[in-house]
Amino acid sequence: MISSQKIKETATKYIIKNCNINTIQTKSKSPEEILNLFKKKGIDEDWTFAEYKPSDTGKWTHSYHRYPAKFIPQLVEKLIDEYITSEDAHIDDPFMGCGTTIVTAISRGFTGSGTDINKISSLITQVKSTPIEPSYLDQKIKSLLAKLEFIADSQSQNLFPGANIEHLIPQKHIERINYWFNEQNKNELGMILRTIYDEEDKTIRNFFLIAFSHILKNCSIWLQGSTKPTRDFKKKPTKPYIILRRHLKKMQRGNNSFYQTVPLKVKNNIKNYLNIKIQDAKTQPTSSNEVDLIISSSPYVTSYEYADLHQLSTIWLEFADSLTEYRKEFIGSAHKHSNNKKLKSNIAQEIVNKMQEKNKKMAKEISTFFIDMQEVFNESYRILKNGGRCCYVIGDTCLKGVDILNAEVFAESLQYSGFIIDRIIKRKIPSKILPQKRDIKTGRFASNHHANSEAYPIEYIVIGLKE
Repeated sequence: MISSQKIKETATKYIIKNCNINTIQTKSKSPEEILNLFKKKGIDEDWTFAEYKPSDTGKWTHSYHRYPAKFIPQLVEKLIDEYITSEDAHIDDPFMGCGTTIVTAISRGFTGSGTDINKISSLITQVKSTPIEPSYLDQKIKSLLAKLEFIADSQSQNLFPGANIEHLIPQKHIERINYWFNEQNKNELGMILRTIYDEEDKTIRNFFLIAFSHILKNCSIWLQGSTKPTRDFKKKPTKPYIILRRHLKKMQRGNNSFYQTVPLKVKNNIKNYLNIKIQDAKTQPTSSNEVDLIISSSPYVTSYEYADLHQLSTIWLEFADSLTEYRKEFIGSAHKHSNNKKLKSNIAQEIVNKMQEKNKKMAKEISTFFIDMQEVFNESYRILKNGGRCCYVIGDTCLKGVDILNAEVFAESLQYSGFIIDRIIKRKIPSKILPQKRDIKTGRFASNHHANSEAYPIEYIVIGLKE
């Protein structure tokens, strides 16, 4: 395993050799200082949030859709409480994921903006952040379920007597759909999807689509406890209509609670407060010097292939013609390439050098990830107001015996974008959807029984200040 001392020595030599010392801001920290800062940093116990139950972290609309490695709303709320004093703040998240930051911003009456290259992520965020008048939503849910009630009454494996709903099963992905779904559930899901698309109100239609997307894993032979695309031939898939009805009721309760929380000014003009786009994190949908606070958690280097993880939604909702091409768009994906751009972070370069000795392909993936993140930090600096802060939630890990110091690299990289390192928060992770163990040889996530290395036992919040 690479030692911190070795990284410090090499990083210091690298910066002296390759940098004009006069270009370094007086308040900037050298790679050695950054490494020492993290080494000495103790746990911030009040940022662990261990006292919160799932009902607390899943409040409002936060339980609409499963999502891996999402941070809890209490973390976002605490950051907002510490750094925002304005009643009309603008909060941005360049890696929206399932929308925790955006939902929290909307709940406070703030403007929420952000991006995600993942199309299902964008839809989840849109729906979770949009409060719907409760009695109107109740009427729409009852109408949808009434149209589909015959499915629950049918005892046939493939036939639905009296049904006049044409199946909507995306033929361009029929092989993948047949790979994951039995004939009965495939037909039921096709009729449900057709009925959902018949809804004319786009806000309601999107609400239903998120419910549909959420139930797909349960209705398939995807191994239920796995975040990897693995088939379980012993699994008995859940009947689509039954689980849809149950989940819609759960979403309805969440919406009602959220609706009561969101300020009236936002409920009446949601389009003026919600600005999210399906696009790369390196381009945010906001003007320069406009944002008060950025709160985000990027993908982890060589972590999940999010396109694979959400492939059931992608194929049913036809978000991509080709899953292979779709994967290439994601930061942190093994399919990304840096187009010969150079690393700026000296700590990152030393990590890449060490990985090069173990695995050249993985070394290239790590380099590409950190190069992409440098561009994201440049964009963060552009959109923030003077005095604004960016807060990036990230953890360190170990791959093939090499320490991947993500947080330390982020801290150094933020400085190259113009930020001053304002604060480092170190927090324990009491519970997370993300698997907690890696196989130390392969670097891949594995079950606790087979793994021998902690993946992310703690994480950091690296906070940069734009003066």
